[in-house]
Amino acid sequence: MAAPTNTLGMEKSDAMDEWTIVLPRRGKQKTKGSKYVLSKNEAPVHTWTPKDVDANPERERRLLHKMDICIQKLENSQFWKSLLNQMESTEFLNRIINLLGSESSMKMVVYGIGSIESYDPPRLQLGIVILMKRNFGWIGDVEVFDPIISLIESKVLDSLGCSVLSLNEQGRRQALRPTFFFMPHCEAELYENLLEANWRSDMLNRTILFGNSFDEYEQYMSLCNTSTISKPRKHILAIRNFTTEVRISADFDDYYRAFNGSSWHFFCLDSELDSLLQ
Repeated sequence: MAAPTNTLGMEKSDAMDEWTIVLPRRGKQKTKGSKYVLSKNEAPVHTWTPKDVDANPERERRLLHKMDICIQKLENSQFWKSLLNQMESTEFLNRIINLLGSESSMKMVVYGIGSIESYDPPRLQLGIVILMKRNFGWIGDVEVFDPIISLIESKVLDSLGCSVLSLNEQGRRQALRPTFFFMPHCEAELYENLLEANWRSDMLNRTILFGNSFDEYEQYMSLCNTSTISKPRKHILAIRNFTTEVRISADFDDYYRAFNGSSWHFFCLDSELDSLLQ
């Protein structure tokens, strides 16, 4: 597919000096991570530990019980049945098979999950992660990161079969093998970091992204002054012509705030486009 020169003929944007997670539609407070200064080619390696390091077995037990209830509720919901039908469709599974290639499974990386102890929407999002892992053999190890995760939440995540990253990657994980990124309701800067880190045809073609609709970003940008706000979304806009976006149905009252505006994103680029991606 020929690339429009005004879409991909761009200079690589500077790395963001911070990343935030803000979910105004699901009742979360804006939460900022530490600020870092990165060069364009520097992979961020910042050791991270929970700020809240107080062990509390009773709180841990209560949170695990909450998660069990949440997962059971989700499993019996129309929302999960709708999402399950979508993921079991022939078209969807063919995309997974093509992306896996010779691999039997892919790692799932969850960024920006938020506080599962404090809010319902993060529990719902984590519940969907757990159900996906239980129902689909192509999903391998699950790794989770959010700078606000507490020690108690980290222990509960571990009990549920997820590992919490000890490094703040700022969303810059490279898809050296097929990788499933689960990032609903993250800030545009975090998607930008992910795309920039994988700004090569082979890595993008190994990536599945579940997150905010890029279509909606594009529609929003078309109504705004792009000279003032386009920089944090340059990669999102540039990749649109090479993205197949599949919307999910979140029109269920109990789950709307946790998943509204979310889509699957599959990328398909020819290696000849690599020179234009630089």
